[in-house]
Amino acid sequence: MSKITKEELDNIAKQPKKEDKNWIKVGMSSCGIAAGAEDVFKTLTEEVKKRNIQVTIKKCGCAGMCSVEPLVEVNVEGMPQVTYGKVDKDVAIQILDDHIHNHRLVNDHIYDIQVKKANG
Repeated sequence: MSKITKEELDNIAKQPKKEDKNWIKVGMSSCGIAAGAEDVFKTLTEEVKKRNIQVTIKKCGCAGMCSVEPLVEVNVEGMPQVTYGKVDKDVAIQILDDHIHNHRLVNDHIYDIQVKKANG
């Protein structure tokens, strides 16, 4: 295997990256982990695989809302981007059932909403 040159690396970095349209991010900072984020991440990962749901599960860092950890950010095409707080295994399943599958928000756990602007 040959080493990659700086020029080749620069060219790779300039190429557009494919962004997943549907994803769920679980906050895995120390406060999130202490509040149960690892269990939430595991539940989401297992359920998405078991149900064959087309959504990417990702880990992310601190969002600055330690008092409402575990935090789960959800992006689904055609819906606002939502940050849910105080998510446990049951709420994680509810997010998959309601938000991902039925396109309904899980109102009792919303801590932030970002409405996407239409391209145009």
